[in-house]
Amino acid sequence: MTQTVRLTAFSHGAGCACKLSPADLRTVLGMVRGFDTVADPNLLVGFDTADDAAVYRLRDDLAIVVTTDFFTPIVDDPFDWGRIAATNALSDVYAMGGTPLLALNLVGWPREGLPFELLARVLDGGAAAAAAGGCLIAGGHSIDDAEPKYGLAVVGTVDPARVLTNAGAQPGDVLVLTKPIGLGVISTAVKREVASSEMLATAVSVMTTLNDTGRDAALAVGVNAATDVTGFGLVGHLRELCVASGVGAIVHASSVPVIDGVRELIEAGMVAGGTQRNHAFVTEDVDFGQLAVSEQLLLADAQTSGGLLLSVGANKAERLLDACRERGTLAAAAIGVVTGDQPGPRITVQN
Repeated sequence: MTQTVRLTAFSHGAGCACKLSPADLRTVLGMVRGFDTVADPNLLVGFDTADDAAVYRLRDDLAIVVTTDFFTPIVDDPFDWGRIAATNALSDVYAMGGTPLLALNLVGWPREGLPFELLARVLDGGAAAAAAGGCLIAGGHSIDDAEPKYGLAVVGTVDPARVLTNAGAQPGDVLVLTKPIGLGVISTAVKREVASSEMLATAVSVMTTLNDTGRDAALAVGVNAATDVTGFGLVGHLRELCVASGVGAIVHASSVPVIDGVRELIEAGMVAGGTQRNHAFVTEDVDFGQLAVSEQLLLADAQTSGGLLLSVGANKAERLLDACRERGTLAAAAIGVVTGDQPGPRITVQN
């Protein structure tokens, strides 16, 4: 190809920031009647707790994990976009304690607007990320689309007795986050052509790091609940965990790991529309206290291929952090505690 194509110029919202907001989803799902099906005791995880993936038991020692995720370009390099999108899709399986087994490509591509050579590189990147997770890509589906989109439908396996869900957090638990936040801010800066090459490289490294090490640490130590942090931001996914578990939480903002340079980008206005929608949605459930608006937006920042958020008994918290770091998850940090359910805001943010 003789000219450089900026894939992010074809994207209305980068990565997971392009998703429907939590408020939009709540509105739509509140009008849907087709999910009212006969209860199946083998459906271990379904719609009711807004978890990361569905889990269906095949036999006493085997269940399948089923999920899908796709989004618009988050970086301009097609191979990296493919890697990021595939890593993000695999993350939902890891968040359930599972192992990815098989995946199908999901593609939307403007056949008259972008060269097919670029799409081939996207698919190469997705295949590389899937292979790194020991997952086979065995086909897929494509459509002609005005806006490029890529992701995976993934099937994994898990022991029914070791499924991780977002519904088991207990008061007194410690909250552990395994990756730094700020990816949505950097993605916005990339789209607006103001991100440095160093910051882009850092973001790509974070987004293409599999969450298998966090899963392994969680299973080795034994956690009470887990979810991954993606498009709804840290406080958005924590809110889902709290609702599913019937608990509250305190977040220590100063303990949350943040990619270097992200705060300066927020101050410069690098805030995605998805992040703003996240912030508006969680306001009724989060007491931000005196926290600056820029810091509030950071906690609501729409992540793509973010880390795992784990809820673990206080007596196991240090063991979990050690287990994460031993497996190479060096950014893992304790960021708060789980509290009993209470009237009013479900989450309190402290400095």
